[in-house]
Amino acid sequence: MKAQSYSLADLPSVAAHIVDEMQCPIILLLGSMGAGKTTLIKALCNVLRVVDEVSSPTYSLVNEYETEAGETIYHFDLYRLNSLEEALDFGVEEYLESENICLIEWPEKIIDFLPETFGVIKISTFESNRIIEFLPKCSPETALSFLV
Repeated sequence: MKAQSYSLADLPSVAAHIVDEMQCPIILLLGSMGAGKTTLIKALCNVLRVVDEVSSPTYSLVNEYETEAGETIYHFDLYRLNSLEEALDFGVEEYLESENICLIEWPEKIIDFLPETFGVIKISTFESNRIIEFLPKCSPETALSFLV
């Protein structure tokens, strides 16, 4: 997906497009504080038919949601992650290897644990709109260009 500007009203169609294009179960969400990462995750979970309430796992680091089809989706907010050891303690490797969808905010904190391929969503703000870039499949080397 090329960079695309969207408003809050466009979010359901943006989320549907992302879900249609997803090629990897691991999706990294990049953006500054308040860029709309959690809001986009809520929209993605709506498209994926999550039956649980979707909220930011800021203090728990990871939330688990179930879909209508009984599938599990993991939502990570790693902003408060203090170390790679802490990531290992809560089982980050097991989550990433589960083959379930993992939506990860602040993924740069676990870059050493990421698989060979994953999707990347980068959200930037411009006035009242957001600009989104989505790579449905990339490698850590490609993702580094998004992290700057």
